[in-house]
Amino acid sequence: MKVPDFELTDQNNKKITNRDMLGKVYLVEFFFSKCPTICPVMNSNMKVIEEEINNPEFGIISISIDPLNDTPETLKQHANRIGAKSPNWHFLTGDRTYIGNLADQFNIYVGDKEDEGESLNHSGMIALVDQEGNIRCRYNKDNMPILYYSGLNYKDPEGKETQLTGKYHPDRERLIEDIKKLLN
Repeated sequence: MKVPDFELTDQNNKKITNRDMLGKVYLVEFFFSKCPTICPVMNSNMKVIEEEINNPEFGIISISIDPLNDTPETLKQHANRIGAKSPNWHFLTGDRTYIGNLADQFNIYVGDKEDEGESLNHSGMIALVDQEGNIRCRYNKDNMPILYYSGLNYKDPEGKETQLTGKYHPDRERLIEDIKKLLN
């Protein structure tokens, strides 16, 4: 599946498009900087991945679902606060309806902006994109595709659930493995 076309503004007030990411392996997540629950965990996982991969041909696209609050300046502060270092980690903002439609095209759940109670809900799923702009996936033991990786499914090595801040994250480890395969 091809990545949908997008054009949004990053934390440096620069327009970033899907075409800018061609030639790179990258991740796409939807988040917002004031999120008190899953977003800090997702950003923490992205930071671990950024440090582990440490390759100029790798990038991260973090798209805010709260553009009223997440201005480029706010996103720059957020990037600094979490310690994002890569020039290829873009925190993007833009029109909320556009972002909602983009999430739909990615088939990643983001709450409806018209419903105040749902507007900032999101799934915590992450898309892996290859150098040609294709969303890549894994296959489960039954050879069924698993299109997205979870930023939230924490289990310890014995398979027991842990806190959201747990250190073991199976999908994060799978992402690192799959990113390295695509980069080679």
